[in-house]
Amino acid sequence: MNLALDMMGGDFAPLEAIKGLQLYLQATKKATVYCIGDEQLVQSLLNEYNVPRQNIVIVHTTEIVGYHEHPTKALKDKPNSSIAKGFQLLASGKVDAFLSSGNTGAMLVGAMFFLKPLEGVLRPTIATVIPKIGGSTGVLLDVGLNVDCKPQHLDQFGLLGSLYAESILGIPNPKVGLLNVGEEEGKGNALCKETYPLLKANTQINFIGNVEGRDIFNAGADVTVCDGFTGNVVLKMGESFYDIVKSRDIHNDEFMHRFAYENYGGTPVLGVAKPVIIGHGISNDVAFYNMLGLAEKMIETNVCGIIRDAFQNASVTVAPSKAE
Repeated sequence: MNLALDMMGGDFAPLEAIKGLQLYLQATKKATVYCIGDEQLVQSLLNEYNVPRQNIVIVHTTEIVGYHEHPTKALKDKPNSSIAKGFQLLASGKVDAFLSSGNTGAMLVGAMFFLKPLEGVLRPTIATVIPKIGGSTGVLLDVGLNVDCKPQHLDQFGLLGSLYAESILGIPNPKVGLLNVGEEEGKGNALCKETYPLLKANTQINFIGNVEGRDIFNAGADVTVCDGFTGNVVLKMGESFYDIVKSRDIHNDEFMHRFAYENYGGTPVLGVAKPVIIGHGISNDVAFYNMLGLAEKMIETNVCGIIRDAFQNASVTVAPSKAE
């Protein structure tokens, strides 16, 4: 398999990407990694850290998409940027997955422009792994891609999250919950009230009803569905837990340390044809190592193909495109 890694994305690029690549190659030799970025700079760091070259291909680029640039304009104006080149390689089939900790908006635009959503998918989504009390993990989605959603979108997020949880986390028949302000059917805002009957009627998922904010980190639901605005607030709140633990010099709480972002590598874009993984802007070597591991697992489990087949055979009714 071939993985494309943006060496220029992230606050500590390309150093932490090089160190993460070194960790990955020490642990496995399954993949060839296409390192996309300034060839001279990348080569210098590879030599400095004695990273073996037999599983590495350097793809030289001369441009970088900055964090504050407009995503669509940047991809159009900078075709030789590391993000644009990564998507070009992915769309052409030269690589099987693309990973970057660069401009999140550019990564999302690139996934939509170069790959496009799978047939039947109304809105691709981004998901994050949530640590659960007791040692298990779950999935929360959407966590920021779709801040304004329709009920049909959340219904599909339930299926996308279920397929990801089953394929990547190994959870059989994952339980799906709708994030709401109360457990009873009929609770919530208009979006939740209209989404509930769709999830309840969806025969492709194991819907268990509404779940509340206090349930997110408990064992109840394996997949928690919400709009991207709410999900992003929950995600950032969870990240703050770990920051608080570190700032208070607490070292003996195993559960709280599972909130460290680097443990999970990055956030996958679900609903597109090939694995696209977006890393945190502050990604360190461990985060890059886990990003590469996640890409490898997504390819090995063929989760994108599983999602494609599920939507082709979907029994749910797809809303007309004008509803978008």
